[in-house]
Amino acid sequence: MSKIFTPTNQIKLTNVAVVRIKKCGRRFEIACYKNKVVSWRNQVEKDIDEVLQTHTVFLNVSKGQVAKKEDLLKAFGKDDQTEICKEILTKGELQVSDKERSSQLDALFKDIATTVADKCVNPEIKRPYPVTTIEKAMKDIHYSVKPNQSAKQQALVVIKMLKESIPIERAQMRLQVVFTGKDTKKWKEKLTKIQSIEVEKEERNEDQLSIVFLVDPGFYKAVDDLRMETKGAAMLEIMSYKEMVLGEEFL
Repeated sequence: MSKIFTPTNQIKLTNVAVVRIKKCGRRFEIACYKNKVVSWRNQVEKDIDEVLQTHTVFLNVSKGQVAKKEDLLKAFGKDDQTEICKEILTKGELQVSDKERSSQLDALFKDIATTVADKCVNPEIKRPYPVTTIEKAMKDIHYSVKPNQSAKQQALVVIKMLKESIPIERAQMRLQVVFTGKDTKKWKEKLTKIQSIEVEKEERNEDQLSIVFLVDPGFYKAVDDLRMETKGAAMLEIMSYKEMVLGEEFL
């Protein structure tokens, strides 16, 4: 009985997600596990072995045609298969069917709306919006989902866009900072100059000044930078991450 030989430059794979990139007039592909490409790009999955079916660069995955070393050197300037796979994984285009693409975009649309609803409130009543309301508002402004960006990244863009059509603001954080020493007045002035700060309570005790305030989460870093600037003369505490009304309770 005669033997059947498989060419050494061919690898057969099934049930794969293909990521493709074109360089130097040639097409290069990698074979990935389904649902893992987006997780890698969103930095949820960090183990490359969980993403790649094989650390091999192909000219055509479906035909099992492996790229030659000279092609890789010409296109990528290197022949390290794993490093090239990572580059394709990051910059390449994920090949999916129209049905799969539609399903993925719908899921991402809902994830963005959920993230916006979780981060924001109606500033007039301090209450969060239902996810369905955010979804409708996103459709009304004709927001187009970007498949290569995470829901969190897009949610921040959507919040800015929605401000033009509905009353919406980031749910504020409640912080407390305690300044100690002779420069408490100077530190207070610097603190209140930070955008969006709303002082709720202020208490002084000898050389110590305690201030409780609300601030947009986007300005938390500015507050923390001020704490560091005091070189130990300030203590910062997060009292709540989201200030909103739920039912009859004020959280």
